[in-house]
Amino acid sequence: MGQKVSACFGRTLIINELKTCNNPDCDPDLKPSVAAELEKQVDRLEKLVERLERSVSAHQLEIANRVFNSVVDTQKRRSFDIETAELPPIPNTSTDTSLNKIIDRLENNINKINYIKDENNKNNLNNNNSNNINNNIEDGDGSLENIPTVLDEYLIEEGIIDLNHQQQEDKQFIDIKENNIMSVNGYEDIILGPLTQYINVSNKIGGDVAKHAALVGKAFDAQFAYIKLTSQNAQPPQNKQMELLKPTSDQIAAIQDFREKNRTSQYFNHLSAISESIPALGWVCVSPTPGPHVKEMNDAGQFYTNRVLKDWKDKDPTHVEWARSWIQTLTELQKYIKQYHTTGLVWSGKGQIAAGGVPPPPPGCPPPPPPPVLDMSSMSLGGADDRSALFAEINRGEDITKGLRKVTADMQTHKNPTLRTGPAPFKAPTPTSTTPSVQPTGPVTKAPVFQKDGKKWIIEHQKSNPSLNIDNAEMNNVIYMFKCENSTLTIKGKVNSVFMDSCKKCSLLVDSVVASIEFVNCQSVQMQVLQKCPTISIDKTDGCQMYLSKESLDVEIVSSKSSEMNVMIPKGNGDYVEQPIPEQYKTLIKGTSLQTTCVESLG
Repeated sequence: MGQKVSACFGRTLIINELKTCNNPDCDPDLKPSVAAELEKQVDRLEKLVERLERSVSAHQLEIANRVFNSVVDTQKRRSFDIETAELPPIPNTSTDTSLNKIIDRLENNINKINYIKDENNKNNLNNNNSNNINNNIEDGDGSLENIPTVLDEYLIEEGIIDLNHQQQEDKQFIDIKENNIMSVNGYEDIILGPLTQYINVSNKIGGDVAKHAALVGKAFDAQFAYIKLTSQNAQPPQNKQMELLKPTSDQIAAIQDFREKNRTSQYFNHLSAISESIPALGWVCVSPTPGPHVKEMNDAGQFYTNRVLKDWKDKDPTHVEWARSWIQTLTELQKYIKQYHTTGLVWSGKGQIAAGGVPPPPPGCPPPPPPPVLDMSSMSLGGADDRSALFAEINRGEDITKGLRKVTADMQTHKNPTLRTGPAPFKAPTPTSTTPSVQPTGPVTKAPVFQKDGKKWIIEHQKSNPSLNIDNAEMNNVIYMFKCENSTLTIKGKVNSVFMDSCKKCSLLVDSVVASIEFVNCQSVQMQVLQKCPTISIDKTDGCQMYLSKESLDVEIVSSKSSEMNVMIPKGNGDYVEQPIPEQYKTLIKGTSLQTTCVESLG
């Protein structure tokens, strides 16, 4: 017998010290009990947790607690009476071995952590450079960042967590964070690249172009600040988004107002090119196709950039560089959106934007006192008799109507007119307002303008004036007609070009034109050229009748976004043949190219 026992009760052994057992029921070949073995393992885990509390961060301590709780819940010690307990089943050696191995790895890993901490503390005393110490800690193979390695292994083996799912979440978070940084850097590259070049060239030109470019730079800076907010914060309410977008929208409005206030500027085409395309910055509110929105705005401004190229390519190459730099800025913006915000701008951060405004209301009134205690003794139960009487009346059947009085003719209002007279119904008094009513004001009528500014004739806001005449016009003169109605302009002589903008029901009669005649945003206009006209341009116009001469049959007509356009071609007998300009097209795909043809009307 002679075993290491402190007490021997039947077949239950508690091993502590060497004693001699005289119990004949004692089995000398029996292995130690499972309860004692589990008690040792739990004691070891408790010591490990105490060491982890001194060594790991709060996040890693939470994982360690989960491990400890899972072990305790899975293999919980049961208290039992030593005298009456039965022998537990023989434990599975492989399971205990696996658990022992996990605990051994935990101990080894924590020993490494403590060793690294001790070494770092020594280095900290000998070296004042904290940056080098931090680098050593981060680059070490057994650094604190690697603490959860053994814990993760046990959690995976026990099926508590899915390591692949956790790694995917971590990778997704890192990818989003890197994409936010790259998105902000990409927009900054646009500001430092083509936008800076555009501003520098604008400063070389000077004047209104330089002032306009400064407003454009402020608009891009405001949008850059908005994009940085979206990369750092979660999506705020809609009213807060509008508040954050207000600086950008204010700059866009200022850019367009600057163009309207400087219509007589010699750089009007430059200002118009920017004003027509600057709404491209509104892409942050467009979803799910912000890229095509920028391209559409770029195309809208190219009408004026083409005019800048045509007017200045032989005079000053700086203006050509100016037009190309602005187009390049919008092109790079479209590429940026396609790369980082294909379906729209996303609030991908985790921060919260403070919602300012009204302070919180003061605390309310104190709670009311408790209601009085209901005295049940004062309640009467006599209602039962009333209910019995009610049911008794209902059960009478047809006899229940015998007690009703009959309505005679003198009691009926439709037979007795005297009953119809009575007090008048109540009417609420009509409130009398002391404030005078505000009458809606109509559109402001501006004074008509008909003047010559250098080489440019300016004709604006003419109403029902059929006798607008320009005599002895020179070849370098430019005629600009703006917001005129029911008026006729006659030009005698050869001029450089004629431009009609936002005119309605106006007519133009000109002898000869060197460059072109252009219609923009017009309605129901007519023109007739008596001699030569090389080009006619029509944009956003509804209704345009063009009478040509024999010398102008080689004219080039360029139209876009217009309707009801007719060309009058002269015949030999003085009559005209009317030919409409097509407005409907059919496009076919031929391999990798498109084939577009006009669709003729069948009516």
